[in-house]
Amino acid sequence: MSLKVPKAGGPDLFKSGYKYMSGLEEAVLRNIAAVGELTEIVRTSFGPNGRNKLIINHLGKMFVTSDAATIIREIEVAHPAAKLITMASSAQETEMGDATNLVVIFAGELLKRSEHLLTMGLHPSDVIQGYEMALEKGRKELETLVSNTLESTVIPSQEELAKAVAPSLASKQPGSEDFLASLVAEASLAVMPKIAKDFNVDSVRVVKVLGGGLDASRVVRGMVFGREPEGVVKKATKAKVAVYTCGLDISQTETKGTVLLKKADELLNFTRGEEKQLEGYFKEIADSGVKLIIAGSGIGDLALHYLNRLDIGVIKVLSKFDLRRLCRVVGATPLARLGAPTPEEAGMVDVFETVEIGGDRVTVLRQEEGERTRTSTIVLRGATANYLDDLERSLDDGINTVRILLRDGRLIPGAGASEIELARRVAAYGGKTAGLAQHSIRRWAEACEVVPRTLAENAGLNAEDVVSSLYKAHADGELESGVDIESDGDGVFNAVVGGVLDSFAAKDWALKLATEAAISVLRVDSIIVSKQAGIAPPKQQGNWDED
Repeated sequence: MSLKVPKAGGPDLFKSGYKYMSGLEEAVLRNIAAVGELTEIVRTSFGPNGRNKLIINHLGKMFVTSDAATIIREIEVAHPAAKLITMASSAQETEMGDATNLVVIFAGELLKRSEHLLTMGLHPSDVIQGYEMALEKGRKELETLVSNTLESTVIPSQEELAKAVAPSLASKQPGSEDFLASLVAEASLAVMPKIAKDFNVDSVRVVKVLGGGLDASRVVRGMVFGREPEGVVKKATKAKVAVYTCGLDISQTETKGTVLLKKADELLNFTRGEEKQLEGYFKEIADSGVKLIIAGSGIGDLALHYLNRLDIGVIKVLSKFDLRRLCRVVGATPLARLGAPTPEEAGMVDVFETVEIGGDRVTVLRQEEGERTRTSTIVLRGATANYLDDLERSLDDGINTVRILLRDGRLIPGAGASEIELARRVAAYGGKTAGLAQHSIRRWAEACEVVPRTLAENAGLNAEDVVSSLYKAHADGELESGVDIESDGDGVFNAVVGGVLDSFAAKDWALKLATEAAISVLRVDSIIVSKQAGIAPPKQQGNWDED
């Protein structure tokens, strides 16, 4: 008589409502399928010819973008295995600010390639071991492919920097990459510290102004706010600045009080004391030489009246991040009380003016020409708000690329050239490895083909022909051959001569994070989902509204 072995997580183990999936079919292959669906979404957005996605999130906000980090963030993935891949992509965004799409499609490809091995009976631990060995070998080989290096000790020229940043922008804004790269390079060099490695991404801001064309965009050495000053003073030079985080208004008492007025005079004099006190504050501020006030909160009408009378300019800045940046630019300390600032608390600005950009009046706080500035602003012009949002995301990637290159200036051939070379070398390494791990090492090498293959597919070329042409070129020693997305021939060109160079650090991190994410998914053999908490509406008894 045979005993029936109960399945793990049987009916008595969990509360009702739990879902329990285990084994190869139910857990592992399902996870791989879910990740495959996610990668198919972002794969068509990869490279300069990648298409945009139009996403409307749960708040009804519309996004038109090909930026993988934004797509993944806004579609709110629910599947737990696919979430692991999105986390890896978010880690890449935080650390490097670029190559987020590479993480997702490479991790998806690794899992897709492992599916065949698992169904053939290879144990997940063998696949994982092979992937780890392949990653180690791949990262070593990647270091030998470095073709150019930006000197981190010397501040690069604008042309050098623009050339290095252009490929990163080309994958988001094809056709405009040279113009945008020159804007990023100019803005970054305006705020570049003496030690280039200390470059802070936060020092370059982007302000979007509707209208005009992209070519009307420019860099302002200083800060730009998309609103006019509150008072009548619109311009000042060499102005002393005070920054207040409290409201500029008559202070409200914390407790409520009742006032009994008996005569008309008492009514007339009722607010006189407070007005006098407020006037005293602003007189004190004016006597200390302040010509410009930055308010981080509300400004009352009476306060505005006194400021106009005393010829003091006032700008309202409601973003605390902008207020913090502004304090750094003008060298002021934010004050939480009304009153004259001490000499240490006050700041200075060379030029404060209101200028018209398109039909909008904006306020500019800038340094004199030729002087180093603590913040520079790229003023973007464009036809629609969605287009400007996408441009801003692309510039963020470009500015992050500057940061990476100043810390690690190594550049490797782009356009899929380095991936094909890695595929060749790692496959050869897999052929020499003994044991079952060799199969997954080869699969890792094959997964590297996803980059040139996707670039070719998105450009409308025959992917199989392009990949085989690339293998032939690399076998002939042309290690810099990549996918020519504009070609009519075999789709191969020299990526270094064509100026398509990728950051070594971003690529290295992307390979590492993608492989680790794929391994995390492969390590899972069961999925246990508890019943999701939801607030049920209260049961209503009969005619509850009779009373």
